[in-house]
Amino acid sequence: MNADRAEIRWLPLGSILTGTDLLSQEQLEQALEAQKLRGGRLGTVLVELGLVSTFQIAGAIAEQCNVELVDLDAREPDPAAVKLLPEQLARRYEAVPIGFDADGSLEIAMADPTNLRAQDDLQLSLGIPLRIGVAEESQLQRALGKAYRPRIELSIVAPAPETDDAIDDIRDLASSTPTINLVNTLLSNAIEEGASDVHFEPKRDRLVVRARVDGVMRDVADVPKHMQPAVISRLKVMGSLDIAERRAPQDGRVTVHFGGNPIDMRIAVLPLRHGEQVVLRILTRRAARPRLDTLGLSPANYALFVEALEQPFGAIVVCGPTGSGKTTTLYGALDHLSGSDRAVMTIEDPIEYESPRANQIEVDEKAGLTFARGLRTILRSDPDVLLVGEVRDDATASIAMQAAMTGHLVLTSLHAHSAAGSVVRLRELGAAPGVIASALNLIVAQRLARRLCTDCREAYAADDSTPEVPAGTMLWRAVGCPGCGGVGYKGRAPLFELLRVRGSIRGLVEESVDAIFAAAVAQGMATLGEDGLRLCAQGVTTIDEVRRVTGVRLS
Repeated sequence: MNADRAEIRWLPLGSILTGTDLLSQEQLEQALEAQKLRGGRLGTVLVELGLVSTFQIAGAIAEQCNVELVDLDAREPDPAAVKLLPEQLARRYEAVPIGFDADGSLEIAMADPTNLRAQDDLQLSLGIPLRIGVAEESQLQRALGKAYRPRIELSIVAPAPETDDAIDDIRDLASSTPTINLVNTLLSNAIEEGASDVHFEPKRDRLVVRARVDGVMRDVADVPKHMQPAVISRLKVMGSLDIAERRAPQDGRVTVHFGGNPIDMRIAVLPLRHGEQVVLRILTRRAARPRLDTLGLSPANYALFVEALEQPFGAIVVCGPTGSGKTTTLYGALDHLSGSDRAVMTIEDPIEYESPRANQIEVDEKAGLTFARGLRTILRSDPDVLLVGEVRDDATASIAMQAAMTGHLVLTSLHAHSAAGSVVRLRELGAAPGVIASALNLIVAQRLARRLCTDCREAYAADDSTPEVPAGTMLWRAVGCPGCGGVGYKGRAPLFELLRVRGSIRGLVEESVDAIFAAAVAQGMATLGEDGLRLCAQGVTTIDEVRRVTGVRLS
């Protein structure tokens, strides 16, 4: 690392990337045009467009600032260095103390070494010479979590009593500092890794902790069996559940703060043979609104989506399984509609994104505020656009479809396997076929496939094992490196299937899924599998991953 603060060179970031053949001139011009439209830093725009990886951006910034690129996955921060920098400052400036140089300077890795004001503030606060390096942002966030994570001594937890008359002892153990630290650490690690769910599964000889990351389960930890009652009770206390009840299922909810952001967790407790299983669903309240033009839609699908959004009324339904990104797509659509000339209202369970231009309502079934009841009241509040988080029952389905017919633009989600299947699902929920035919404008089916790690992915030529594409077609496979935790994937990318409800499709709402699907394909609909093949050709994901999330062969 260079002494003192980073010295920024005159060479623009785009020139560095094109000079190292990471980016073509045409791609750079495309990104610069997008930057003019949406604002923000060029590096961020390039990553959002999928033209380069965050690690490649970090390398270019290191060259631009004439500093070292630090691989934080391969280098553990020195605890003595970490003690010098308070966590609040480290997180504010996205800076991780790494260690000390021979001359006593403190080595610090930053996500943005061009922020000279942050360097000056750090220098003033610490009062010692600094040597600045740059780190890839996701690596830096993981390093921050590890550096400032509470350290736990697990051996001091005593065996927990198992008898029903020792509830007070279990409650004391659940509230003890070691148990709280253990649970907090397990949950913090899961949140840092981007987990959507955390499972605490009792086995005969241990409590297994697993997390769902990028849609796939991973082993996290094995907790000693004697600690199981205290850990399970701690989770139940968090959800305001009854720790004395061990034979019946329970459901709860808790809001925690992590990195200054509120996170909702739904807690489900289920008695199994070897104890109680607890599953936590992590529902991050994301402040940054997604943009429709950065979701990854193909140009044809993007144009189809925008066309439907520009209609003055009608329903746009986004379908897919739990955790397939439906809410993100809905808010991307809502962001496209943002403007002072519309009255926008939402009803959700829970609210996942903060929208400054929308009046947002959160479902509270215990208080009697259901989707159907809230939707009826919203319709008396003069809205132009409605976002209904999910159509779950016949009342909500009927009200939402009627609203789409009476001059409102309705955006909603639905659990259905395909775009064609959504029509049948709405019928099953009790919506009248005539209302469905008149109300629906667009159905969007989607899945999330794991995104290949761009630092270690490997190209290969398709052969007989991939009949979906012609032999010799260039495809990519997962390899694994420290940056992606050895799995070969990092993040997820959406696959889309858009069914525009018009023409002959409207006359088929009482037909089977197969009949509607065949008509949609004849009308030009690109299926989920075809959209997945598009991403495979671009090196975004793999054939095996698309097969996994769609559940079918693609040929």
